[in-house]
Amino acid sequence: MSTQKGTQMSAVDAAQFGFEIGLNSFGDVPGVDGRPMSDAETVRLLVDEARLAERVGLDVFSIGEHYREGFVDSATPVILAGIATATERIGLGSAVTVLSTNDPVRLYNEFSTLDALSNGRAQMVVGRASQTQSFPLFGYDIADYEQLFEEKLDLFMQLQRNSSVTWSGTVRAPLVDQTLHPTMRPGGIPTWVGVGGSPDSVVRAARYGLPLMLAIIGGQPERFAGHVDLYHRALEKFGMPANRVGQHALGLVAETDEEAAETWWESWKPMVEMMGRERGFYPPTKDRYLQELETGALFVGSPDTVAKKIVRMVEALRISRFDLKYDVIGLPVDARSQTITLLGTEVAPRVRALLAKEDINV
Repeated sequence: MSTQKGTQMSAVDAAQFGFEIGLNSFGDVPGVDGRPMSDAETVRLLVDEARLAERVGLDVFSIGEHYREGFVDSATPVILAGIATATERIGLGSAVTVLSTNDPVRLYNEFSTLDALSNGRAQMVVGRASQTQSFPLFGYDIADYEQLFEEKLDLFMQLQRNSSVTWSGTVRAPLVDQTLHPTMRPGGIPTWVGVGGSPDSVVRAARYGLPLMLAIIGGQPERFAGHVDLYHRALEKFGMPANRVGQHALGLVAETDEEAAETWWESWKPMVEMMGRERGFYPPTKDRYLQELETGALFVGSPDTVAKKIVRMVEALRISRFDLKYDVIGLPVDARSQTITLLGTEVAPRVRALLAKEDINV
């Protein structure tokens, strides 16, 4: 199919940006011999898993931000700093930084330090928060959800893009000719805007000229194609250059589709039951689960199955980055390490070979 100049992304464009495949962790506590790991053991495991991810050739290792039982990712920059000293090449980022309840000045200092420590490997995804625990924890009102994110994103990007910042708003104290240290590289670090479905967030990402990360955790991913179209149209309207779209997805890779499906189901089912009690999700029936594997948002299967599904997302959503959230509460450690290994050694080469072979024009 032909493309409209300035608004579309093809496989060639993905190659221009460099197609990336990475991992996301929310610091989910895994299971070992039928028992949960301790929080401290889980933190140390993340460092080991990041080393493994680098060893098998993956591009990025990212950690989220949560404040609840079963997750140990409440101090993301600290964990990433530990990983920085244990690795040499892999990109290090936040799977999501809850910008609404963080202070932009503190974030700048943390991530500029991480960038210096890692020799320029820091990046991040900022979001408004899909869970609300951080709002009461840090003394914010959930009613100010939108204003908090808008003002803090404005300040954070000014801090990244300008050497001296004068700023005032309603959510924190003003700054006057402020310069922070250590300074970031010119222009700041790669900063994506995470979007779970809000068109306003898509337009905001385009307005700031920031890449878009689609968090797709259920249903058919193709339904986000309209958001991608909106993003490219908005970039053009705001006079911004073409930019990247990425996808965050959940899944597991095993030697066979059957092994992957059964292993993920054992941990995914209780997680969805827990989230369902909190948010009113559907009961996790096996039939619905299998449907999610076939046509939905779960990337669970053999290397060949997962690779082909990722390539479908390049066609449908014009992504140039794919991040797999490989951990879920209670998932055995060996299943996590198998996913990391197969994603790097088998899935990623298959994806790149398919992109090179097929004339994907979207």
